[in-house]
Amino acid sequence: MHIAIAGNIGSGKTTLTRMLAKHYGWTPKYEAVDHNPYLEDYYKDIPRWSFRFLGFKDLLQLHQDETTIVQDRSIYEGVYVFAANNHKTGSMTARDFNVYMGLFDAMTHILRYPDLMIYLKASVPHLVKNIQGRGRDYE
Repeated sequence: MHIAIAGNIGSGKTTLTRMLAKHYGWTPKYEAVDHNPYLEDYYKDIPRWSFRFLGFKDLLQLHQDETTIVQDRSIYEGVYVFAANNHKTGSMTARDFNVYMGLFDAMTHILRYPDLMIYLKASVPHLVKNIQGRGRDYE
């Protein structure tokens, strides 16, 4: 089974993923925040870095894993929230967006959708408090 946790930055996705994995003995899969070589650059210059790698290798590992996986951000947010918003606001060109969506479409023909997606909703003050508490300057 594949469970994806979705929500705004600072909404508690990683915390819920950790708690569910610990409680049920599931395999946690965390967003590569500390090991993503493009994330800080993305926040500094969104138009330059909005065409990020989709993480196909990670998706293949999820698809091949037979344990129950709980994931703290899925590719679906990357595509339907971040890429779509970057395109809509002009931070991603139409050409890049079309290529990005083509790659995503090809990947989803090979892979399965999550069995369950949980969306975490939080107020802006709560999100800001959590983001500031982490101390990541680029956020």
